[in-house]
Amino acid sequence: MAIKDILLVLKSYPEPTSNNAIEYAVSAASAIGSHIAAIACETHVEAPGSLIASSLINVPAIIAEEAHKSLINAKNLLSTFEGAAARQGVLFESILERALSGLAPALFTEYARFRDLAIVPVAEDHYRADPEAIIFGSGRPTLIVPERSASHQFQLGTVVVAWDFSRTAARAIADALPLLEMAKRVRIVTVSGEKSIETKRSAEELAKNLSRHGLDVVVDRVTSNGHAIGDVLESHVSSCKADLLVMGAYGHTRLREFILGGATRSLLTKPPVPILFSH
Repeated sequence: MAIKDILLVLKSYPEPTSNNAIEYAVSAASAIGSHIAAIACETHVEAPGSLIASSLINVPAIIAEEAHKSLINAKNLLSTFEGAAARQGVLFESILERALSGLAPALFTEYARFRDLAIVPVAEDHYRADPEAIIFGSGRPTLIVPERSASHQFQLGTVVVAWDFSRTAARAIADALPLLEMAKRVRIVTVSGEKSIETKRSAEELAKNLSRHGLDVVVDRVTSNGHAIGDVLESHVSSCKADLLVMGAYGHTRLREFILGGATRSLLTKPPVPILFSH
């Protein structure tokens, strides 16, 4: 399925999304030929009842001040987005919402369900619930973009596909196919030594499938050597000078982990490159 409708999630609180990430998302819409809608939210912080009842500080005034700060940030973000979209000549829409901080992830997830792709910038080393909620709740692919390290220009020279023969990995590849077809080279990476893969089918079978889409495909096999899968993938992506990593994601009821048998949240909180997750 072609990507014709993108949602860009902008964070207004406590710190706003970087302009660099906005430029990247708009350039992605331009390169793909897609409409893009940006959503920003006036966030209202929830305070414990005991704190609100305290007579030592004016909690309602502080909450109102923070909400106003969030609103100003949201309006500025949407203005920056509109300027970038106008300069690149893409069709766009701006959405300004209002929500309690704890309900914002669910709000963004609802909007993402009506789009072909959600782009979610993340500030590295700062965990937020929004990306995880969208990945697992939207039913749509989610492109996680590192705010500081990502180029302001969308590009697809080399794309690395993390492959462990799972359903979620297959789903991610299907969702990413419109982007893979734009890449100069696709590298399929399988990691051994970390989890048991119960199949006799090889990664070359996937390579055959992708090559039938006209892709230039290479199969890479790496060994974990006792290292965390997130670290192995980060190292491999760096060595390939990849522009994008594609991988599946699955969630447990109490603890959510990313596939390839135990990659930690490090790939979400500190993505080495933009990562397309699918669940």
